Amino acid sequence: MSGTIGPEGPGGEPHGSPRRRVSPARQRAAVELSTRSRSALRRSIGSPALFAIVYASTASAVYFGLGVIASHALGLTPLVFLLAAAMFVPTAMTYLEGALLHPERGGSSVFARYAFNELVSFVAGWAMLLDYVILIAVTAYAATQYLGVFWAPLAGNLEAIGLAAALIAVVVLSSIRGFAPRREVRIGALVLVAVLVLLLVVGIGLATIFHPSRMVRSISLGRTPTWSGLVFALTITTIAFTGVESASGIASEVRVGLAGLKRLLSAGSVLLLVCYLGIGLLAASDLHAAGGAHVGSGGISLGTSFTDTPMIGLVSQMHPQLLRQVMRNVVAAVAASTLFAAANAAMLGLSRLGYTLSTNRQVPSGLGRLHPRRATPHLIILIAGVLAFCLVLPENLELLVGLYAFGAALAFTIAHVSVCRLRYRERDRPRPYAIPLSVSFRGASLPLPAAAGAVLFAAAWVAVMVVHLYARYVGLGWIVLGLALYVRYRRSAELPLLRRVAVAPQMLSAEQPGERDYSSILVPLSGTSIDDDIIQTAALLASGQPTEEGEPCSTIEAVWIFEIPMLLPLDARLPEEQIRRARQALARAKAVGEEYAGVQVATATVRARRVGEAIVEESRRRGVEAIVLSAEEPSKVRGGVRLGGRAAPIENHVGEAARYVIGKADCRVILTAPPAREASAEGAAAMG
Repeated sequence: MSGTIGPEGPGGEPHGSPRRRVSPARQRAAVELSTRSRSALRRSIGSPALFAIVYASTASAVYFGLGVIASHALGLTPLVFLLAAAMFVPTAMTYLEGALLHPERGGSSVFARYAFNELVSFVAGWAMLLDYVILIAVTAYAATQYLGVFWAPLAGNLEAIGLAAALIAVVVLSSIRGFAPRREVRIGALVLVAVLVLLLVVGIGLATIFHPSRMVRSISLGRTPTWSGLVFALTITTIAFTGVESASGIASEVRVGLAGLKRLLSAGSVLLLVCYLGIGLLAASDLHAAGGAHVGSGGISLGTSFTDTPMIGLVSQMHPQLLRQVMRNVVAAVAASTLFAAANAAMLGLSRLGYTLSTNRQVPSGLGRLHPRRATPHLIILIAGVLAFCLVLPENLELLVGLYAFGAALAFTIAHVSVCRLRYRERDRPRPYAIPLSVSFRGASLPLPAAAGAVLFAAAWVAVMVVHLYARYVGLGWIVLGLALYVRYRRSAELPLLRRVAVAPQMLSAEQPGERDYSSILVPLSGTSIDDDIIQTAALLASGQPTEEGEPCSTIEAVWIFEIPMLLPLDARLPEEQIRRARQALARAKAVGEEYAGVQVATATVRARRVGEAIVEESRRRGVEAIVLSAEEPSKVRGGVRLGGRAAPIENHVGEAARYVIGKADCRVILTAPPAREASAEGAAAMG
């Protein structure tokens, strides 16, 4: 308990007086506080880190995805990789325009928020959460397989699972610690080395092991590869694009100028084209016309013997033996390091996305609470680490990449469609970067690359559900589960399903509140005149400054608690009078609270056995910073007015529910009480 606040309205006015807006000085203080809170996740991502985030996934996709892709695309593997490189360019353009137009954390989820609504935004974010977790699991497991080159037992079943768990734990801990500038330079250098090694493998491979005739003889379209195999291979290549989503998700933290972003896009696209096309040619030449995806005479199949370590399969064909052994060791070391870097980049994107979903009340806000010292969303990171470990247990790369393709295709479809729609919905908004090759269509400029990307990724999403059983059922199940949880959470908090409900970043800060504003406050109502006082008190404690989009940045959670006796079930039918009284009190609280600048009042009803326990549970579930509730006025009657005594006031005049909340709540508890004359009048009215 931090103290008792008197009954006066804003500015010390009694009930019935006109309520004043928050003072300019208080608003300026709120702006400064909000600015400090927004800098919790610092604007500290430079070119090396951005390069690492974008191309870690691109490079790592070759190290673990080549075997699965080659086993399905066979001799058309070069075509599949060429198409992937071609699709990367418009996708990167789409994300560059969207991220610069709305530089917020969240990637495709942010684009969909401004283009459509919160529900579409949640679907995009929920799909990418699945992909991030899968990518962490895949890269951790694949790293253990490459480390097995140095010591074979590391690639065994139990050993691989244990080592993957250790790698995921390191990723979790490093992500909670935060992204230090020195780390970004090291990771950027590591990814650059990985790209150079890929170029080296391509150069040596084309000179020593490339056999165009093998590639041509292995193609019999419709049979080798099959149409379903070719489609599946095409969808898997979207793994390479996750880095673009991750980079877009940290748009508010990037300190790279537009010219630097364009250089990264151009250089990266060329590198991707060269690496992917070269690796695809080498993979296709490994296949024999007689054996297809199987081992032929003197050959090594990437789709069978080296599914988990396809790059080792490529360099194992090099001659002489010394070169082969050196390249095996170099590729294994670089692959393991790059895969680890990709896991870090995926966790970085996941943590930012999860934080954004939390601040926009698309998932419970408590999940996005920041670490007290590191200012990172540690709960989301921990949960992601546990889920990633669970996905490692099947040790099935094809299963995981199929699920990944489902989520990626859906998210990228939404991203392309959203950027196209924003050309119409925000046609007059300045765009630091606009996708080229746009045409005038129905009064706005339609970007053709984004439109083509939307069609192709939508087709890929449908295709992956048709050809991949697990993607169809598990992927759709994940989306349905997410929608059910989203609707239940929003309905339980009585929040709109489609409209944005943003809370200020300081709500999720673990900083202990002192003399400062609060961004999320729980207010239990009682149906008496003191409700106005506690709502006004909560509004004064709120930040009182709207966001740039005009949305409130502070939320008051007004709840009415129905105390259900033990003799009745919790879902027992309530008297209409009680329901009417609750609705009136909640409507009154919303009207009073939203008279204050930058404050939104969310209303809800709760059924519980005990009021105190319900208040504490709701405060934890909603992740609020403070609870404002009414305290009982010291009674002039020993034992209280109900017992009719007339001795001195009782010592502990705080009610049972308030005592429980003060003792059990995890956040600040603020009590407010009416003056003695008002309490006496209400008590007399209650008795008479």
